[in-house]
Amino acid sequence: MRNAAWRLFQPFLVLGVITLIGVIGYMVIEDFTLVEAVYMTTISVTTAGFTEVRPLSEAGRMFTVFLLITSWCSFAFALTRITQYLINGEINQYFKTRRTMRSIDKLNDHVIICGFGRNGSQAAQTLGYHGEKFVVIENRLEIYQEAILDDPDMLIVYGDGTDDDILKKAGIEKAKALITALPLDAHNVFIVLSARSMNPGIQIISRASDRNTYPKLKKAGANSVIMPDKIGGTHMATLVSKPDVIEFIDYLSGEEGEAIHIESVSYDMLPEQIRDKSLNEIMSWKKTGVNCIGLKDIEGKFMINPPQDVLVKEGMKVLVLGTKQQIQRMKMNIGD
Repeated sequence: MRNAAWRLFQPFLVLGVITLIGVIGYMVIEDFTLVEAVYMTTISVTTAGFTEVRPLSEAGRMFTVFLLITSWCSFAFALTRITQYLINGEINQYFKTRRTMRSIDKLNDHVIICGFGRNGSQAAQTLGYHGEKFVVIENRLEIYQEAILDDPDMLIVYGDGTDDDILKKAGIEKAKALITALPLDAHNVFIVLSARSMNPGIQIISRASDRNTYPKLKKAGANSVIMPDKIGGTHMATLVSKPDVIEFIDYLSGEEGEAIHIESVSYDMLPEQIRDKSLNEIMSWKKTGVNCIGLKDIEGKFMINPPQDVLVKEGMKVLVLGTKQQIQRMKMNIGD
């Protein structure tokens, strides 16, 4: 963006410098007042040809010739540069980038996706289905331009995710999660390290191609490490043994399942009236129709289809399943 801004304002800067030289030159050489020098410079630079303030000396005439030639060349340069911007669409791109930066500055609790390849674009698509705010970082120009053409409203930053300044532009300090899906594991490790240092509380999900990179990413600060090849193989094998289950899970996470949500409700989100109560009492609180499908205890272990009399204590989370409307009503209730 800085390079684009510099290229855009460079011709205007050159014209400004020529004007300044003209004003100073006339004041020094001809002892003109500021107003007289500005007038003479203006009619010389614009080649308007109005009457001179007063007769010029030989030195003044030579300076005027220099100013006329220089200003003509400057105007030609400025016109060429501005025409290039219009033809190449760089002006539109510059202001598009500015609008994107202003929109990102207003975001909080959004998701950042580093890399808009197969995995990154799929992550963006799923986040969009479920109404999550996200910002994409992509350093391949052709993919960046294609993404803008496909979705002009997408918040996408052109740059290298391993650059701390680019992460800051994407709002890393205010983001709630980061998905790094770059093809090179070394780049993912670097991004995880940077993101964790800039936002200690952010949730980080990283892609890994090599199993040996898994512990490095965890040590760098990733909460979860995904190996697409491993998951893909497992997914295909499970489609053989449990096809209906996998299709149902795909339905929940895909476009058709946009209305179906699974939410995690922590102990701290519960109203005080139902804290440390049984699961039955919690699920009966201002009934919304959601179903409990599991519990996560203090140690991080999951209990699937828990008994109704189990007590939900501090540090535990309740996993519920319901439609988008039911989940929204539940959130309103627990916010009371």
